[in-house]
Amino acid sequence: NGKEVPNQSGIEKSSGNEEQAVSTATGGQLKVHFIDVGQGDAILVQAPEGENMLIDAGDNDYGSQVVDYLHSQGVKNLDIVVGTHPHADHIGGMDTVINSFPVNNIYLPRMTHSSRSFEDVLMAVKSKGLKIKTARAGIIIPLKGVQSTFIAPVGEKYEDLNNYSAVIKLNYGLKSFLLTGDAEHESENEMIASGVDLKATVLKVGHHGSTSSTGYKFLKAAAPEYAIIMVGRDNPYGHPHQETLNRLSDAGIKILRTDQNGTIVISTDGKNINIKTNH
Repeated sequence: NGKEVPNQSGIEKSSGNEEQAVSTATGGQLKVHFIDVGQGDAILVQAPEGENMLIDAGDNDYGSQVVDYLHSQGVKNLDIVVGTHPHADHIGGMDTVINSFPVNNIYLPRMTHSSRSFEDVLMAVKSKGLKIKTARAGIIIPLKGVQSTFIAPVGEKYEDLNNYSAVIKLNYGLKSFLLTGDAEHESENEMIASGVDLKATVLKVGHHGSTSSTGYKFLKAAAPEYAIIMVGRDNPYGHPHQETLNRLSDAGIKILRTDQNGTIVISTDGKNINIKTNH
């Protein structure tokens, strides 16, 4: 429809099945992998000094796929695991991941949920003897070589579970990433009001491109060059919504989508940015 530019210059396509030797350290690069888990989120952050952070792990049926992907990237342990909020399309596969790797730190927003997926995560955390740390605005994430901070949730009580979403800002040199989970307008407005710097090179679009997120003010404050939409093909919600796509393209932002581009890997040395997609 002319709205997306999936293969602009600077974006390389990879066959997706390259068996290359991956060293643990990324050679001074910050790499952010937006893993294609259909209608859901799973993001692997590989910091310049070799530490790994996983944010979400897709729905229940994607756990082993996420584990396989992490293995393929040379991940041997997870320094940090973040469950943005308890919806199954974000934390469903997380118990499988926690049971498959040594994990040093786990962060979840402070709230409880009675779903089976959430219970499974709590059981996995307990079996590893881990203590859950609270994801909330102002908490620094201990990721070596990268400025990494939770900038939401700002508040403590929300009617909509999505607004509890842990939102992460990564700064590395001149480049930055804003990873928003499913945060909706209420949380976006609180982030703006908190005065935190929202400016980002890459925005992980909130709530799979739903109109409930990515408001004009928030988009103006973030002013990203690239927008990543993590979304399943032919999903029942109609995500991403056309209004969101219009908002992004009107602002001249390059859009990449997991339903069209597969897994998207963005690496930066702090000055330049390189994007690889599967399709």
